[in-house]
Amino acid sequence: MRIATWNVNSLRARLEHVVSWLETHQPDVLCLQETKVADELFPHDPLNAIGYRAVVSGQKTYNGVALVSRQPLEDVRIGFDGLLEEDREAVVLGEQKRVISGRLGRLRILDLYVPNGASVGSKSYAYKLAWLNCLGRYVATQLEQGEPLCMVGDFNVAPEDRDLHDPQQFKGHIMASEQEREALQVVLGQDLKDVFRRFHPEDGHWSWWDYRSGGWQRNQGWRLDHVYLTRDLYDTAEDCWIDRQQRGLPRPSDHAPVVVELSGAAVDP
Repeated sequence: MRIATWNVNSLRARLEHVVSWLETHQPDVLCLQETKVADELFPHDPLNAIGYRAVVSGQKTYNGVALVSRQPLEDVRIGFDGLLEEDREAVVLGEQKRVISGRLGRLRILDLYVPNGASVGSKSYAYKLAWLNCLGRYVATQLEQGEPLCMVGDFNVAPEDRDLHDPQQFKGHIMASEQEREALQVVLGQDLKDVFRRFHPEDGHWSWWDYRSGGWQRNQGWRLDHVYLTRDLYDTAEDCWIDRQQRGLPRPSDHAPVVVELSGAAVDP
């Protein structure tokens, strides 16, 4: 079982890359973020042509998430209010298209695009912290249902200093502030584990390189794209890796795909 996550930074701009990547790597599910396309304009046909189907939650110009799979997903939920129906804040925060999940076999796959936050102390930063707090409530409710959970996406948080190329320079910076890191840890609690670090405990692994600073050319990046598994799934993981090659293509996304390999038993009924 192969599941991947990729912030494509505009699906229509990167569609050729995505189709080629799907044909080459044949994931069971590809979770996309920042698709930046309204649902009625989502490019289903090129994906259908290679044997994939997509369930989507998008909006024009900004945000947007999608689950692209070879087998149909069941019980698809869109937005926080897919679980938190009586939570007023969840309904408001769900207006931005950042959350989608579906079930494959017994496995629940949750795809997230966490807000960037702009700068520490800004209104966008306060929104990000509120969003993460709501995500914590959402995940806790999801875990109560007892489904094995694979939570992936662009989290816009470097969880530890080893997840960014210059910890001293960016200490307290947006995406590396203590409040963001603490909020993410509350979401994870004791039940969700960072599977990438099981296979790659050392520093020097990045999934995002800033366009503006020549980050790719200097290999100065951040690890912002994560895969978290509940403990039962964590033990079935066979590998987790970042496909850096995609970042080096012409007109790439600023993010690279992250892939997790699970044993088949992970999703058997």
